[in-house]
Amino acid sequence: MPDAGYSGQTRSAAPPALDRYDVAILAALQRDARQSNADLAAAIGLSAAPTWRRVRRLEELGVITGYRAEIDRRKIGLGVLAFVRVDTERDNAESTRALEAAIRGLPEVIACHYISGAGTFELQVLVPDLDAYSRWTMETLFKLPNIKDLHTSFSLGEVKAGAALPLGHL
Repeated sequence: MPDAGYSGQTRSAAPPALDRYDVAILAALQRDARQSNADLAAAIGLSAAPTWRRVRRLEELGVITGYRAEIDRRKIGLGVLAFVRVDTERDNAESTRALEAAIRGLPEVIACHYISGAGTFELQVLVPDLDAYSRWTMETLFKLPNIKDLHTSFSLGEVKAGAALPLGHL
């Protein structure tokens, strides 16, 4: 049974049945989401119309949730990636939900996970530099509801990031 503050939003139902063409579409779009439908169709071995219908179906099912550009964070001045474990009172569901909502509204937080073990949430935070992280922590994070403590680790270098999702199990 999940902790009292768990909102349940990360749970998923059984995945929809996907055939080899669906999996091929997902793999191809993860490599290059800007390719034309004609190029995608050629890559997976179907004609354009059924490929387009399959992509639309995958979008409608929520399997494909969007399309984004990958941006080099350093080239736009976001030099610090922090991993922040947030400790909260887990027995206060209302406060935990308020904290979840507040975290969703913070642009510096690029990912947040409700975690097991020590801590309640693990945040990935991007800021320009260490001074900006310090200010953001004091002026923003510590003012959020239900924060007991923070534990921060900083990335010293990326080994792997932004990888395509594994599809071998499908």
